[in-house]
Parts: sequence; C-alpha cells; structure tokens
Amino acid sequence: MMIDGTRRPRRLRRTSLVRELCAETRLSADGLIQPYFVCDGTGVSEKIDGLPGIKRESVDRLINTVAEDMTFGVSKIMLFGVTDQKNPEASFAVSEANPVALACSELKQKFGDDIFVSADVCLCAYTDHGHCGVIHEGAIDNDCSVKILTAMALALARCGCDCVAPSDMMDGRIGAIRESLESEGFSDTLIMAYTAKYSSAYYGPFRHAARSAPTSGDRKSYQMDFRNRREALRELELDVQEGADIVMVKPALAYLDIISAFDQTTVTPIAAYNVSGEYAAVKLMAEAGLGDEKALVLENLTAITRAGASIILSYHTRDALKHGWLNN
Repeated sequence: MMIDGTRRPRRLRRTSLVRELCAETRLSADGLIQPYFVCDGTGVSEKIDGLPGIKRESVDRLINTVAEDMTFGVSKIMLFGVTDQKNPEASFAVSEANPVALACSELKQKFGDDIFVSADVCLCAYTDHGHCGVIHEGAIDNDCSVKILTAMALALARCGCDCVAPSDMMDGRIGAIRESLESEGFSDTLIMAYTAKYSSAYYGPFRHAARSAPTSGDRKSYQMDFRNRREALRELELDVQEGADIVMVKPALAYLDIISAFDQTTVTPIAAYNVSGEYAAVKLMAEAGLGDEKALVLENLTAITRAGASIILSYHTRDALKHGWLNN
C-alpha cells in the first residue's frame, strides 16, 4: 500500500520543539486560583485527611502560607470558611468577624493589588444543618436564603474582597447581590457565579475539610442534576443577565462538555473548579505509584483549558507553580 505523502499528521508530532510550536492549548499561571480553608482561632494549622498538602488554617497562619505561596507565583486565591459558630439562620456568615472576612481584610491590607482575593458565598459552613440555604418548615427557603447570601457578599466586599463567589445555587441570588453591591458603592467587586454547580459525588474531601456536610438529606433540590445539559445553559443565561462577571462549571473533569457548551454560548469569562475529589484521585494515584503526579495534573488542567475554561480553581495550583510544572 502506497502512503499519500501529503497526508502525514505525525510530522507535527515528531519532536518536542515541533509539538510545542503547534500546540493548540497552552496552560498559563495567570488563570489559576488556589483555594484555602480559613478557620477560627489563632495558631491553627491542621492537615486535612483526603486533601494532602492542604490545611485548615487560622487567619494568622493563613497570611504566612499565602505570603510563601506568592513567592512561587500564586497571585489569585479563593477562601472558604470553617467555623464552629453555626446556627439555623447562618448568622455568622454575615459577620465581618468571621474568619473569611477577617482574612480578606488582612490579606488586602498586607498585599494590596498584588493579590486577587475571592471568597465563597454560601451558608453551608455556617448553618447547623449543613445546607446551603436556611430551612423553614422542612424545606430550603430560597428567597430568605438569598437575603442572607446578599448580606454575606456585602460584608465580604466591605472587608476588601475583590470577588464574591456565590456557590449556593439559589435562584435569583446573582441579581440580588449585584444590586446590593451597586447600591452600596461596590461597583468594582466581581461576581464569580457558580453557574452550573452539579450535585456531585466528587465533593467528599471538601465537605470533610469545611465541615459542611448536611446533617440530613442531600443537596439535590438546589444543586444541578448531573444528567442535565440544557439546564446549565438556562442557568448561564440567567446569571449573565443578572450581572455575573465570571461564570463557573463545577466539577470540571466530568463536565468538560458543559464547559465547552458555555464556551460556544457566551463571551463571559468561564471558570471551572477542579474539585477536591479530582485532586484527591491524582494524589492517591501518585502516592500508590500508579501515575506520575506532574503528568496527571498537566493532562487534567490542559483538558479543562481545551474545553474552554480560561480560569481554573485547583488545589494543584501551588504545586504546579512551586515545581515549575507549567514551564517544561
């Protein structure tokens, strides 16, 4: 059989230099966000089972960790709260004395515009029942929850937070938060909407880390059904109309089709969350000698980028930058 010499795609794969020259997708540190868990108290630094290398830290320890990570190139972060101050109405969520609000204030005072601070806006870490909204008469009260979420976002903005990230999946919360921020003079505060947050089995390590697992029931009445795709596009349309600056798909790896659908639908920047279960799977494979950690991380992050995300929240960010994985 005679091979047609004009049709040899392998020519573009022959050497490393040629592959680099023709690469269609390129990872950049500019789009990576490192998540952190900030907790009550002082002098606290606790390892988290299931998330090797990630800790729960009090504000004072967190500041030191972030300062060190910035020397590796980390410049964009996401904060999640861990607290024992929980009640049915999530009242501590709206306090400027909660650990996330305190961390936002101190980080911005210390580092100014050298750091981009985003913070999770959700009630699950502050309710005693662990749900992302308040419960009235046995059901999640959407509109009451939105009022509390709006107050929480406003409190974070007052503490200097650059970007609030509502992850609760309540209807109408993006519009309510945007209106409140504008009315209070925080027109420059970004909203990164968890637009398509699916009810996923990949969140287990996070719920342990944040101590936010529901005490009863599940979150399927507000997080999205993983069987649905068009529903995500409806959520996208609503969030953009209501004022989201960035839209997010969560998790990432099992939802690359959703990221791609967003990329084909909107000009709004798209984020994807490389979630705790995805991170833990890579760490466990590497620890067991079943895969090369660097290769796994680069393949996963590249796949997310190739699908259409320009922003990736990943627990791998610190390691990728510290070890220079993006450079070779």
